[in-house]
Amino acid sequence: MQPEEREAGAVLDKANAALDSVYSATTPERLSAAYAAWAATYDSETAALGYLLPFLIPAWVARHVPAGEGPLLDAGCGTGLTGPQLKALGYADIAGLDLSREMLDVAATRDAYGELKQAMLGGPLPWPDGHFRAFFSTGVFTMGHAPASGLHELVRITRQGGHAIFTVRDQVFESGGFPAVFQELERAGKWRPVEESPWFRCYAVAEPDALVRTFVFQVL
Repeated sequence: MQPEEREAGAVLDKANAALDSVYSATTPERLSAAYAAWAATYDSETAALGYLLPFLIPAWVARHVPAGEGPLLDAGCGTGLTGPQLKALGYADIAGLDLSREMLDVAATRDAYGELKQAMLGGPLPWPDGHFRAFFSTGVFTMGHAPASGLHELVRITRQGGHAIFTVRDQVFESGGFPAVFQELERAGKWRPVEESPWFRCYAVAEPDALVRTFVFQVL
């Protein structure tokens, strides 16, 4: 094996170990600690895995939110990989939310977010009703992460006529109660479905069986 191959293999091993640590976290505190430990190398290691979602979600945002409209919320922004992509497309008013202060510290270096706040999806969020034109979220509704119930609070802080744009991992879609929450919000007249993608891969390189679906709802 060539040195480059050994180095690439080591990066993949580290990335997979970090994924295991965040997916297996059993409490918010352990999840936050796992991301704190991963923050410094998150970008390079997820790139080695071929992590697609931060770079794909702007396509759905651009489809449903005209350029220049805002503010937008990157819910579970991590190190802020999506912010610069949207800034390049003309979205200048973006806020970020994450449970990890260390991840937010990296996001702050992107020069793409007007504000960054630390909070846990599933609990109260620090914005008033109808504050955002839209929220988007990738890789957050997955194993050991935000519950489906967190959508209620995200919808609360999104204005009427705005959009909810987010991915859900296949392994938690049914078991995590997402269909029930979708129906509950629809029956309550809080949102209506607009679009859903087919299941597709989260990673271009690793975990070929890891699938997500993107959902778009309009808030009413």
